[in-house]
Amino acid sequence: MKIGFDAKRIYHNTSGLGNYGRDLVRVLSEFYPHNTYNLYNPKPKKVKRLQPKENIFEILPETKFWRKFSSIWRQGPILHQLEKDGVQIFHGLTGELPGGVQNSKIKSVVTIHDLIFIRYPKLYSFFDRIIHLKKVKFSANNADKIIAISEQTKRDIVQYLKIDAAKIDVIYQGCHATFIEEKSTVFKREVKDKFKLPEKFILNVGALNERKNILSLIKAIENIDVPLIIIGGKTSYFKVLESYIKDNQLEKKVHFLENVSMPELSAIYQLASVFVYPSVFEGFGIPIIEALYSKTPVITSTGSCFSEAGGPDSMYVTPKDVEALSSKIQLVLYDERLANNMIEKGFKFVQKFNDDVIAEKYFSIYKNLLS
Repeated sequence: MKIGFDAKRIYHNTSGLGNYGRDLVRVLSEFYPHNTYNLYNPKPKKVKRLQPKENIFEILPETKFWRKFSSIWRQGPILHQLEKDGVQIFHGLTGELPGGVQNSKIKSVVTIHDLIFIRYPKLYSFFDRIIHLKKVKFSANNADKIIAISEQTKRDIVQYLKIDAAKIDVIYQGCHATFIEEKSTVFKREVKDKFKLPEKFILNVGALNERKNILSLIKAIENIDVPLIIIGGKTSYFKVLESYIKDNQLEKKVHFLENVSMPELSAIYQLASVFVYPSVFEGFGIPIIEALYSKTPVITSTGSCFSEAGGPDSMYVTPKDVEALSSKIQLVLYDERLANNMIEKGFKFVQKFNDDVIAEKYFSIYKNLLS
């Protein structure tokens, strides 16, 4: 089986969408090594996080013209190259498929992560909303199979895009293997010293944008004598957080870490006392399962897809209820028996996101499309 992937995010994105693509290709190449995996990268600049293997091929536009106009190449002209390469299935990993794929002999799969731009339009510019909607509508209507990363996303696809639910399969995301590995005591000590981490701390991981609701978390820990460590890419929203921290003299209590490698991040998860993820809405929420694999108790939000990722033994709070969030954090921090129970049951729950489970589900879809 020869499978092609839209690899733009795999080679040019260091966060959620890039991690999704890299992890999917990694597990497929490991558990189904007899297949060929062609990764179509529009331009050479890349994130070197996917380990090379003999069944994985990075493919750039074949002509100088399309290398110059690579963004257009992805939207349709790529089909000529896919057909020439003998690709049987093309998988759009981030809600996009090339125009004309529906008229080709190539079977198509598209992963739709979320429809947040429809649910929360104020978080996006007018033109971004128009572009996102056009791309995802085309892909949803013309793909042979749609993969949603949560039941919440599947419901949104049915509701907002009017797609038959039978066309959509839910396959949960996994996470990078480094988060599943127990880090050595020596390595954790090195990471702790490097970032000057305290013995006990609250952890939050994710992009620093308004939807992540980090301001509520900062407010929730104001009267808690345990510091908050935040790790994530800064956006304009960071200024709001910075201003609040300064106005309320919280500089010694709230710390932002930068330039953290994935193994270091894994160690920080494992060192944390509690992971708090008060996001308003997500397509899935990979940091939640990263924390569960790390044997760290999780507090996250009610609604959306959070219970799908966190399971029955994580704690859930209405996103904007600062008082309730503060109370839950203190409960986990100071009730060791409760925290240990959450760790044990959360670790059992998260095994459903293991690599072999995910790989088998994707392979089954690919195989059925060609049968």
